[in-house]
Amino acid sequence: MTATALDVPVAAPRPRRAPLKLGTWWYPLAGIAAATGLWWLLTDVLFAERPLVAGFSPVLAVSGLAELAASGSLVDAAAASVFRLLTGLAVAFVLGLAGGVALGQLAWLEAATRPVQLFLRMVSPLSWAPVAIIAFGVGTWPVVALVAAAAVWPILTATADGVRGVRPAHRQVARNLGATPFEVVRHVVVPAIRPNVLAGLRLALGLGWVVLVPAEMLGVTSGLGYAVLNAKDQLAFHHITALIVVIGSIGFALDVVARWALATPRQRRDERSAR
Repeated sequence: MTATALDVPVAAPRPRRAPLKLGTWWYPLAGIAAATGLWWLLTDVLFAERPLVAGFSPVLAVSGLAELAASGSLVDAAAASVFRLLTGLAVAFVLGLAGGVALGQLAWLEAATRPVQLFLRMVSPLSWAPVAIIAFGVGTWPVVALVAAAAVWPILTATADGVRGVRPAHRQVARNLGATPFEVVRHVVVPAIRPNVLAGLRLALGLGWVVLVPAEMLGVTSGLGYAVLNAKDQLAFHHITALIVVIGSIGFALDVVARWALATPRQRRDERSAR
């Protein structure tokens, strides 16, 4: 009797190894300790005889951080920077979401504006600083405008890609049920693009934070960027180092919060089970 496909024995799949759980605290702590040790080795041992290098020592950074915290200027600077960041992100979210939906829905609009989009995306947001100062004056709002100019593109691009990825069958079902074009966007398109929008928003958060600090060195008298510039003018290198640590720590914290807040309940369960 001729053997069929059902008669051929199939080898049992090899058991997979359990993935290494990198979610434990030991690995991040070990990485931080190694980076700090390398930092100390470079500034306090290998190049200790060079004052400009030794001034950025982690030991001096701790004292600089204590001085800034005791003066109260650190909290005020961080609060001003976070306010500008969130305001710029809010502006970018509204513009990026509306523009992305329009570009994803209207193919002719996307084709007509594609060269302009590519041109504007390739221009550094800080290049718009003179224009922002002329338009909004000196102070908080030019910084907000520069943050929005940096953050709008990830949101717009992710939203447009999400709209174009909505299945035509879902749109057709809604139309067959009598939905208007606005109702199709509201009840079909918007729920479908939520993962894209959230991914773009998280990327925009990082870009906005990176642009914020140098933007605060242009005509403002508050914020972390202004504090770095002020410390540079005073040759307070330990304050500069402390502020760099604070800027990186706040950016890290914002990314962690955004990752948790923008994650779906299923993603949160998967992350907890992986630990």
